[in-house]
Amino acid sequence: MRIEDWFLTEDERGNPASELAPWTSGNEVRPLIHGAAYFAELRACVAELGKDDLLLFADWRGDPDERLAPDGPTVSAAFAQAAERGAHVRGLIWRSHLDLLRFSSAENRHLGREIEQAGGQALLDTRTAVGGCHHQKFVVLRRDRDPAADVAFVGGIDLCHGRRDDAAHEGDPQPVPMPAAYGTRPPWHDVQVAVRGPAVEQVQQVFCERWDDPAPETRDPLRRLRDRLSRLDDAPRLPSAAPPPPPAGRHHVQLLRTYPARRGGYPFAPRGERSIAHAYHKVLDRARSLIYLEDQYLWSTDVIEPFARALEREPGLRMIVVVPRHPDQDGWLAGPASLIGRAGALRRLLSAGGDRVAVYDLENHRGTPVYVHAKVCVVDDVWAAVGSDNVNLRSWTYDSELSCAVLDEREDPRPPYGALRFARDLRLDLMAEHLDLPGERRDELCDPVAAFDAFARSAAALESWHRSSRTGERPRGRLRPHPAPRLSPVRKVLAMPLYRFAVDPDGRPPALRRSQEF
Repeated sequence: MRIEDWFLTEDERGNPASELAPWTSGNEVRPLIHGAAYFAELRACVAELGKDDLLLFADWRGDPDERLAPDGPTVSAAFAQAAERGAHVRGLIWRSHLDLLRFSSAENRHLGREIEQAGGQALLDTRTAVGGCHHQKFVVLRRDRDPAADVAFVGGIDLCHGRRDDAAHEGDPQPVPMPAAYGTRPPWHDVQVAVRGPAVEQVQQVFCERWDDPAPETRDPLRRLRDRLSRLDDAPRLPSAAPPPPPAGRHHVQLLRTYPARRGGYPFAPRGERSIAHAYHKVLDRARSLIYLEDQYLWSTDVIEPFARALEREPGLRMIVVVPRHPDQDGWLAGPASLIGRAGALRRLLSAGGDRVAVYDLENHRGTPVYVHAKVCVVDDVWAAVGSDNVNLRSWTYDSELSCAVLDEREDPRPPYGALRFARDLRLDLMAEHLDLPGERRDELCDPVAAFDAFARSAAALESWHRSSRTGERPRGRLRPHPAPRLSPVRKVLAMPLYRFAVDPDGRPPALRRSQEF
């Protein structure tokens, strides 16, 4: 396998101003499936920080009172205590829309203020295109005296309410508002990765570029004044970057990003960056056997096109998609329009692949739907990516996003041959959980056709049990066939004007979408 066959080359990134390496080698990447696993590891690592160590984080939403473990500490307490011990704590939090729109303006401000009071600095950052948001979710921890302990966490998990769930999917005790179908403690499925090795310095570079952006954090003069009075506008220089950590494993890592073509331009991406979109196009051109995708949205016919073309090109290619059953927690704002968008995307996939395409959603053992927030893609058990980006136009063109793509140096010894260990193990771990398959039987899923059929059988059995009024013992597994999105004629008519301007959730007018080619 040649790395450049799967990873973008420097020219293919499409951003000549980028100072990121095309990729780094000698890394160890470990999936942290579920927020509880991620928060527990983050808690342990932050607790080890001391004088002159570094804690950098970027987030879409941060709730200061979210507990990292049942007995705490909270996010703000853990970070503030690190600052009090002498660590340099710096944060970039999206300022967000008003809480009237059910986003996170107040929570993000509170988290920033509590970190400031402990001696750290956190900026409320709106340095993106009009209508866009900062959606990156990562944490970098660097040790002044022990670089081998450096770690970066990259993925889709915010430091906020609703995320601390585990494999049982009983939900975070500190829930977020969701559609009633998800219950009072909505179950939540998500993925982050822990990265050690030279790639940690690259994730730090992503943070530093945003931190050093000379544009004002906000153009609103009243917000500027409020930030100045509460000391949320100071951006002291970051400590000098240390050399990359020593090699830690056998994984190649490529960091992929999205930045919009912002007015005035980013110094590190004057015309924006579309490396996430470019990477998908390149990898899908190579897909031959199985695309496994877990995604929060999947509702843009433009973005779904390279998947559809791959299915049309390769008669043996299969695609499995796992999505939420119901619109997201903000679905009340754009739910009907987004359902139209998802219906169009699914029609295109099914027209391209027919019965080689299967779409599922999840439920826990109580029958409560599980909200799928994960952003994971595995192609041919070779290339795997975990990040903040969804399969929608926002993530591929307009918001800031960060994804971690991984190639393993080691081939997997199990047939069918040609797979790489990291990608195959990630797929098997996720699939085994959804099937309630014991660990000793995971290898039954190595063959893509066998895995595709196992999902179909499990989902059919559970669906049949539900249709028979849950008579008898509940079948093993958590998969349900995902129904085609349906809207009443009245709601469809009412939604169409919004759909034309918001094909993606929180979308942009067509003129803006056209200006963000990928």
